[in-house]
Amino acid sequence: MTLLDHRAEGPTSAPPLLLGPSLGTSYALWDKVAPELSITHRVVRWNLPGHGGAAADLIEAGATVGDLAGLVLALADSLGIERFAYAGVSLGGAVGLHLAVHHPERVGSLAVICSSAHFNGSKPWEERAALVRREGLAGLAESADARWFTPGFTVPELVQDHRDADPEAYAACCDALAAFDLRDRLTDISARTLLIAGRQDPATPPAHLREIADAVPGAALVELPGASHLAPAQCPEAVLTALRAHLGGGAERGMAVRREVLGDTHVDRAQARQTPFTARFQDFISRYAWGEIWTDPTLTRRERSMITLTALVAHGHYNELAMHVRAARRNGLTPDEIGAVLLQTAVYCGVPAANSAFAAAQRVLAEEEG
Repeated sequence: MTLLDHRAEGPTSAPPLLLGPSLGTSYALWDKVAPELSITHRVVRWNLPGHGGAAADLIEAGATVGDLAGLVLALADSLGIERFAYAGVSLGGAVGLHLAVHHPERVGSLAVICSSAHFNGSKPWEERAALVRREGLAGLAESADARWFTPGFTVPELVQDHRDADPEAYAACCDALAAFDLRDRLTDISARTLLIAGRQDPATPPAHLREIADAVPGAALVELPGASHLAPAQCPEAVLTALRAHLGGGAERGMAVRREVLGDTHVDRAQARQTPFTARFQDFISRYAWGEIWTDPTLTRRERSMITLTALVAHGHYNELAMHVRAARRNGLTPDEIGAVLLQTAVYCGVPAANSAFAAAQRVLAEEEG
């Protein structure tokens, strides 16, 4: 089976994030956002059929957004991705809405950017499809800047993508937009949802995103001043900030893992000691150590505990070692297994270090027995 043209970035063990494009653009739309997101996610951005040099024969006249969503799922399956976060612009956002409604088990979180649950009825898209099939894309490409950006702003590469797209594939995407209307299904969406609107967007103005936000349970809405229809290209920093906060749940997710591993008593004590001076460090620990490293599924928590114990012995951090002996017990290590890890450190970290480590661990294990 021919798959959607795509580009993957970031570690394969990181949480997967799929990025969908707007009609007439390629995955270059995400050039100023995807590299930053790939630090914490396995980012897969895909091209619409016939766009960005992609094969055009994956879509035919009369296509639907559901057809495009099926191609996205086939791509995810081929990459071994079962559940993913999704963000999409315009038509790419409509694909995300369809996935969240019809395949909720696959979508962990959803970001819909400069898009809509409907695109102003079928007639304008039927007319555009007929125009493109008759005359090609040169004329539409000339007016792309006015539809996509605020006056005076352009991204020549994206305009060239528009000009170079396959006319028949483009027209079939117009067919999909003509038939799309999910307004009566928005309340079915259970994924954590973010809507991002460009205040100067003539194609999908903020009212379209507010309509979705009002219907999807718990959805959040961000409006970007100065942004038109292709917000990731025009206002990448603002889009990146909103997506990071939405996708990460970083500090919140990290705090949950931190409590599971270290216990509520320790975390509550650390939080109680927090001051304005230490607050950023505590947030850093929650987001980075616990929200990214300890949540990486490549290693089990048992394995991470063994590695952590060894590193703490090697550097002589015995107060921290005591805390992580308790954590190792929560993560399923037996006293004998902890002892075996510490015995290993005697060989590679030195006998004096292991001696101090055994003393610290024995105190913790005795307290547990008591």
